Amino acid sequence: MATLAHSIRRNAIGLGLFAIITGGTIALTQALTQDRIEQQIARAEAEALFDIIPEDRHDNQLLRDTVTLPATTALNDGEPLTAWVARRGDRPFGLIVPVTAPGGYSGDIRLLIGLNMKGTVLGVRVTSHRETPGLGDKIETKKSDWIYTFEGQSLDNPEPENWAVKKDGGAFDQFTGATITPRAVVDTVRDTLIYFRENRKQIRDTLRQPASPEDEPVTPGSLAGGDSAQEHS
Repeated sequence: MATLAHSIRRNAIGLGLFAIITGGTIALTQALTQDRIEQQIARAEAEALFDIIPEDRHDNQLLRDTVTLPATTALNDGEPLTAWVARRGDRPFGLIVPVTAPGGYSGDIRLLIGLNMKGTVLGVRVTSHRETPGLGDKIETKKSDWIYTFEGQSLDNPEPENWAVKKDGGAFDQFTGATITPRAVVDTVRDTLIYFRENRKQIRDTLRQPASPEDEPVTPGSLAGGDSAQEHS
């Protein structure tokens, strides 16, 4: 009996040590790679900002020029929005807002939405999602050109009631075999335009305050966590 008890105790200790070593190895690997992963995501998302508003269209430091906009539960968890401002000669002509589409097929879809001062969409880019490869991932520019259909659109074109996928009687195409993903994106772009219209005066007043040149650059990755657009379920 003593020999059996000793054997059980020895096995338990061995398993415990194995678990500790394995857990430590995993934690160390994550610690060593996390910063690099976050830097890669931040760099990719920063490129998305300049994809929406190219560098030759503004003369300010876009990554440094940010403003805080009114909080809203329609576009995030009710926190104030941090937007990037594009200016020419200190005059704002566009902004890019990070928002979350909560109705994705596999979870939240994070977006960057660019608008001009008239409330017209300059561009939309996906920065994070877990939609199904081959179906919902067509919201990515490298998978299809669907996301470009928002450029030049506003609440006047089409009318708010037509801001829906065609399956729901709206003006926007859905994907074959995937309606939930494009519906979530269309709804969120529409809600962003509504938010801009409802807060237009406050936003305009806020945008006239140029950022300090000493401010640190801000990237989408530093505002909210999440998987990059290249990672899917």
